[in-house]
Amino acid sequence: MSCQVVGIGEVLWDLFPDGPQLGGAPANFAYHAHALGARAIVLTRVGKDKFGSDILDRFKLLGLPLMTVQLDDHVPTGTVAVTLNGNGVPHFVIHENVAWDRLEKTSIALQTVRSADAVCFGSLAQRSEISRSTIIELLRETKPGALKVFDINLREKYYTCEVIEQSLKLANVLKLNDQELFILSKMFNLTGNNNQLIAALAEKFGLSVVALTMGPKGSMLYQKDRWSECPSRVVDVKDTVGAGDAFTASIVIGLLAKMDLDQIHFAASEIAQYVCTCVGATPPLPARLRELVVGRPTFGRVCATHSTAEI
Repeated sequence: MSCQVVGIGEVLWDLFPDGPQLGGAPANFAYHAHALGARAIVLTRVGKDKFGSDILDRFKLLGLPLMTVQLDDHVPTGTVAVTLNGNGVPHFVIHENVAWDRLEKTSIALQTVRSADAVCFGSLAQRSEISRSTIIELLRETKPGALKVFDINLREKYYTCEVIEQSLKLANVLKLNDQELFILSKMFNLTGNNNQLIAALAEKFGLSVVALTMGPKGSMLYQKDRWSECPSRVVDVKDTVGAGDAFTASIVIGLLAKMDLDQIHFAASEIAQYVCTCVGATPPLPARLRELVVGRPTFGRVCATHSTAEI
């Protein structure tokens, strides 16, 4: 696929009880976009330490370029302590004052976002003033028509209403889960069911696409008064880390490929559910899953589309 997608923000090691796994939503997003055929790039920052060196080595193995990975002389590479509950749902302890808190607007970063067809960013990397200013300035440099995807990823204390509102104003695509939808409904005084809340957010902030994941309840996509709803299948969950990032990447690649909304949704759901059956956020994707986007085969309609008038 001749498109360039960029993940901006954190890269880190998720420190699981049985060993470290590469993490950070922008890096996970870029990995899955690359697996689905895009030229994927991560704009991030690591320390000059072993964890940072290991990230560079892993990026090489994953096929992600290194030129946009900044090196920091003064603070360490990001790490997160991860514990899992009985359902494989993670709890994070995110360490502070790390390299991705100090992301800089370099000439390479500017060149990268100016040529991007899609840029994905979240709220966590905006916890520091340095990285927040950089991300905002980079988003303002994107070309007309580029997808600006706010994969909100609310984490603990690391967001404010101001950051969320500014990010939504800069974005044209929003991805969130049902808990985050509830938080945004309170934040912006919105009422109604999920469909009404999503439509209200889209209207308020001029969003062209909104993606909502609901765990075992499935997922929903909204695009210009069209809706697609997809149920969740029962799978053997190892952990859910990275599943949302795979979902986001699949949606972005599908939108850039101008796929049908139901096809986009089916592929995203299948890929995210597969990631849940694996340990870690960046497992190799089987060819059958890559073909859902790259090959765009026909399939039985599992996801159902309807218009706003039918709600």
